[in-house]
Amino acid sequence: MQRRTLLTGTALGVAGAALGLTRPAEAGAELVAVLGVTVIDASGGARRGQTVLVQGQRILDAGPARRVAVPQGATIIDGVGKFLIPGLADMHTHAVGIDDTDPELYVLNGVTTTRQMSGGPLARSWQQQIAAGARLGPQWSIGSRIIDGSPSLWDGLDGDGSVHLAVANPAEARAAVRQEHAAGAEFIKTYTRLTRDSFLAVAAECRRLGLPFLGHVPDFVQLTEASDRGLRTVEHLFEVWYDTSSEEDRLRAAVAAVPVGSGEYNGWFNRMHPIEYAAARTYDRRKADKVFRRVARNGTYFTPTLVLHETNDQPERIDRHDPRHRYFSADMIGYWDWALDNLYLPGRTPAQVVQSKELFRRRLALTADLAAAGVPLLAGTDLGTTYLMPGFSLHDELHQLVRAGLEPLQALGAATLNPARYLGRRDAGVITRGAVADLVLLDADPLHDIRNTTRINSVFVRGELINPARRHRMLAELEARAQQPKPPAAAPVVFRGCPC
Repeated sequence: MQRRTLLTGTALGVAGAALGLTRPAEAGAELVAVLGVTVIDASGGARRGQTVLVQGQRILDAGPARRVAVPQGATIIDGVGKFLIPGLADMHTHAVGIDDTDPELYVLNGVTTTRQMSGGPLARSWQQQIAAGARLGPQWSIGSRIIDGSPSLWDGLDGDGSVHLAVANPAEARAAVRQEHAAGAEFIKTYTRLTRDSFLAVAAECRRLGLPFLGHVPDFVQLTEASDRGLRTVEHLFEVWYDTSSEEDRLRAAVAAVPVGSGEYNGWFNRMHPIEYAAARTYDRRKADKVFRRVARNGTYFTPTLVLHETNDQPERIDRHDPRHRYFSADMIGYWDWALDNLYLPGRTPAQVVQSKELFRRRLALTADLAAAGVPLLAGTDLGTTYLMPGFSLHDELHQLVRAGLEPLQALGAATLNPARYLGRRDAGVITRGAVADLVLLDADPLHDIRNTTRINSVFVRGELINPARRHRMLAELEARAQQPKPPAAAPVVFRGCPC
């Protein structure tokens, strides 16, 4: 007799699947069929009346109900009126270490892939725990420590040196690349104060090793040159204005003249603001279009991190009482509050507030111009920045991308198909036979309103089903854990008040 256990939005769970924060022993053993669902992915748009079969870690089949037969013994999920999208990716994250709940919060929010942008042992530990089946979490792509110039903006700020390496010349830059490659970094992360010669040395050494490099375009390097040399992705929108300004030469001279000492992150940020603002106001769209088309031809991706920019540009708008904060400890929230009160808000004049609002509006328009020129975009948050939350903030980023002018399907592509292509995965970011079964079942249409990506019914994490009851149970557990006092040996705070 065919087993047809019906799982709807109010169902009580998969038979045999343990609830809680650890993975069931028999994860992925059964075959699950989602019937009558609207499938949405960036490769094919919306396809109604579909049947999707999941077994193990893969999609066994996906297609119209008339073609895809449901095998005997399948567990049935009623997908009528629901929408199935690929698992989401947050392509710019940092492991902070105050709360040890990032992996679970990611997947409960439908984020099944993340890219760790500053190496470090914590993300590697999470990666190992997930791979061993000890806990649920996304697949991680983990890069090197940040490679910055000397003096570095990070000197003295990262405590044990687990976040950055400062290099003073091309020889040190090449050695740093070799060191991080030997340590297992999947890519090299370049940073703001690298000299041009050191940046070119990083590019050459990475090319020799066959290792991707990406990150910030340094203050002393043109965006076009960085892209021509093979920079794989550009992180944030700080570095874009100069190549696209009608006063590029004057403004680059001003940038080069900015004095920066060791650990002067806030000093650098504050000194750069008026120059960046001047560059944004002299934005030349014809020049920008040529720059962006050149970048697109090079295959360089952009990660705009609009939620990061909104936090930096408009800290007055931060909601200290966001209901999602209930999933975070008093230590985490206390750190966010401290950073807001001591790093973001002090000294801001009414004129600066007006300028910053204008600058953020210009960043939204810039993102639309990048997309229009064919530059592939990646959704990323810069998690680790004040008030950004694992999983939750990726949905905020999708909303900002649509606010910038992208269609909802384009925004979804920035969090699904484009990350998969960037990572060289043809079996991810799509819903098709043989693809990895990282999936999110939604109760409302994200193409109608991108905010509907938060209307999560269920999540498949490499084939393992987190159905509504289990998801609610896990969220409740995480909320309860956040209220518990931390032991004195809790992980130290790592300074992340600014973009990294």
